[in-house]
Amino acid sequence: MTAIGHTDFHFAPEQKVYRGKVREVYTVGEHLVSIASDRISAFDHILPSLIPYKGQVLNQVAAYFLKATQDIVPNWLEAVPHPNVSIGKKCSPVKLEFVVRGYLAGHAWREYKSGARWLCGVPMAEGLRESDPFPAPIITPSTKAEVGHDEDISKEDAIRLELCSAAEWDIMAGYALALFARGSEMARQQGLILVDTKYEFGRYGDQILLIDEVHTPDSSRYYYLDGYEQRQALGQHQKQLSKEFVREWLMEHGFQGKEGQLMPAMPDTFVEDISNRYIELYEKVTGRTFIPQESDHPLKDMEEAVSEYLKSIQ
Repeated sequence: MTAIGHTDFHFAPEQKVYRGKVREVYTVGEHLVSIASDRISAFDHILPSLIPYKGQVLNQVAAYFLKATQDIVPNWLEAVPHPNVSIGKKCSPVKLEFVVRGYLAGHAWREYKSGARWLCGVPMAEGLRESDPFPAPIITPSTKAEVGHDEDISKEDAIRLELCSAAEWDIMAGYALALFARGSEMARQQGLILVDTKYEFGRYGDQILLIDEVHTPDSSRYYYLDGYEQRQALGQHQKQLSKEFVREWLMEHGFQGKEGQLMPAMPDTFVEDISNRYIELYEKVTGRTFIPQESDHPLKDMEEAVSEYLKSIQ
């Protein structure tokens, strides 16, 4: 299998291209063509190695959950003509990430451990341990940076800076909590706990639509339900299914994305481990067997699939 690094497609003369950390998004008329590559990022940096099948996993998990939650919130997705590709409505993105946290983990735990008891204007009680549940899920938004690091922000500051209106905030926050409840329910059916995740929204006419990915390994953290209570009682680390292990490996090798730090080379065995974990997450969260699309010419296959779909809707 040839891993997919970058794409350079020409679907239309007037197209525009946005190149993100792991996706490339082509604007073709009133449609977006989102390509999930096999790049992987952590600490807002693209890592040096490609991860085979990661793009297929990411795109298909996102499509699975977008379809499973469209009764809660309208979303941008219209078609998945190739395992790495989603096509949908062109929206104007709200420059916020709605991070919903059900448990004290990841960034929130690192802040808490350093002494912080407020995160994005939301209080966190004293006496919590890593991986303890919050009394109710909390929303800890961040800015959506074009370059560099996303930054924590409070609801009040997001409205004051006109990233969204108060009415839009209420709509998006309601959607985010409803999506988290559905995702948590679906995760438990698969023996998992949805720990935290992020949602992004866009404006489409006078509507707010869910955009980007949903409940994927790049946007979410999962714990295994079996043994969770025992591990918490013993003060042990939770067994998790996310890309947090990639961040932990980087930290062990002296990299957290800070100025002056050198990114470590990733050995082939670790790259293979990441690929296997992404496939495991797909199968675990969806309950389906991952069937990779193998090709010696994935870019050609992708371009043909997208071009055929775009012709069909003209």
